[in-house]
Amino acid sequence: MSRPDAVSVVIPTLNAAAFLPHAVAQFAPAIADGLVTTVVVSDGGSRDGTVGRAEAAGAVVVQGPAGRGGQLVRGAQAACAPWLLFVHADTRLASGWIGAVRDFIASQGEDRAAAFAFALDDDAPAARRLERMVAWRCRLLALPYGDQGLLISRRLHDRLGGFRPIALMEDVEFVRRIGRGRLRMLPVSALTSAARYRRDGYLRRSLGNLGCLTLYFMGVPPRVIARLYG
Repeated sequence: MSRPDAVSVVIPTLNAAAFLPHAVAQFAPAIADGLVTTVVVSDGGSRDGTVGRAEAAGAVVVQGPAGRGGQLVRGAQAACAPWLLFVHADTRLASGWIGAVRDFIASQGEDRAAAFAFALDDDAPAARRLERMVAWRCRLLALPYGDQGLLISRRLHDRLGGFRPIALMEDVEFVRRIGRGRLRMLPVSALTSAARYRRDGYLRRSLGNLGCLTLYFMGVPPRVIARLYG
């Protein structure tokens, strides 16, 4: 039987072979410590060796159609610990995350959820500006995105119905159901790849993300936003 503070990690993937070994290996100290019991990789049809690398790294692999919402649903179903930690494959949790997670679980109980601070692996000033904007969004709107991770008890996750298998904005939709009163920000960063921002440009990518969020709040169906986001 898992101890009450045990955590299952869920990582949705799609052609993430370049990130996978490090994505799983970062949890080795927590596995040795007993905090993390399982790492579940929920793959959406990768063709670049992601599944093989996940299995070689010791992860439990579940497979199904592409779509992060559905992948998170399947990953949660395969997880077995009392707590769930959802992270993206290109995200690295900063030093001190084990203590922060353990302290949160011990002090907040099962009716709370938490996310990490947003950080990018880029020294550009634009990256620091974006990090400040995300911190402001989290303080004002209590709206962290999926690349900030999500720690939630299985009990609360199941009571709220978990993620929904929608085409886009699955992280925003679930965080809104969790609600400001039950959401906390951990004092540790989740360092995420800035490759998409460098490729698309910080301004263009940020405006695109803001446009998707605005359309979602206006009631545009996620499948329509996904086609526009495309």
